[in-house]
Amino acid sequence: MKVKTEKKAKIPIIIIYSLVFYGVWALWELFGRSAVGSVVSDEVILSFITEGIVKVLVWVLPAVCLVRYFRDEVYIGLKDMFTNRVKLLKYIPVYLVFTVYLIIGTFIRKGGLAVSDSFSCSDLIDVLFVGITEEMVFRGWLLNVSVSEKRKWLPIIINAVMFLLIHFPIWIANGMFIDSFTSLNFLCVPILSVIFSWSFIKSKSIWIPITLHMYWDLLTCLFY
Repeated sequence: MKVKTEKKAKIPIIIIYSLVFYGVWALWELFGRSAVGSVVSDEVILSFITEGIVKVLVWVLPAVCLVRYFRDEVYIGLKDMFTNRVKLLKYIPVYLVFTVYLIIGTFIRKGGLAVSDSFSCSDLIDVLFVGITEEMVFRGWLLNVSVSEKRKWLPIIINAVMFLLIHFPIWIANGMFIDSFTSLNFLCVPILSVIFSWSFIKSKSIWIPITLHMYWDLLTCLFY
């Protein structure tokens, strides 16, 4: 006789997690980041603290703990999402689309193609940590706990909206909020979220959305 395992209450925990997570990150982006920046002058160290230490503590560690807690109810287990074998050739077209889109966009906008003079080591640190931390939360945890074989697109759409919302605090802090919407640049965020989510579900590996995210951010830093 099989013993039924009691299902954990996912929705209340997801709601509480989201409220705490978005609240803490909004406070960090609006006040914490600038406070740390006023004390630490070195850009590389500042990037390591803000995108590395702080973001790992606020984003990755809780996400990992929650995926472990819901290990029997997530779409892909914590170990599996890091160890599943992936046919990389399937995803090369996505990397190529990113390359063509950003390079052509830069060429049209600037009338030529040149690496940004402002690209630095701190940008590289940002690229590495942003890809890991954001994908671990939004694909590795939030999408992972809500998606199933029978229900994929609704969780992907909800995830895209949540991914857009997490960008609001930094846009507000940098004075980019209104311009992001009037220029329609904000549309890029949910579209990328859908691509990252699709790649996670299809590959059953967190590494594909992480590397896609990193690659997009790297091209943006290099050419925009």
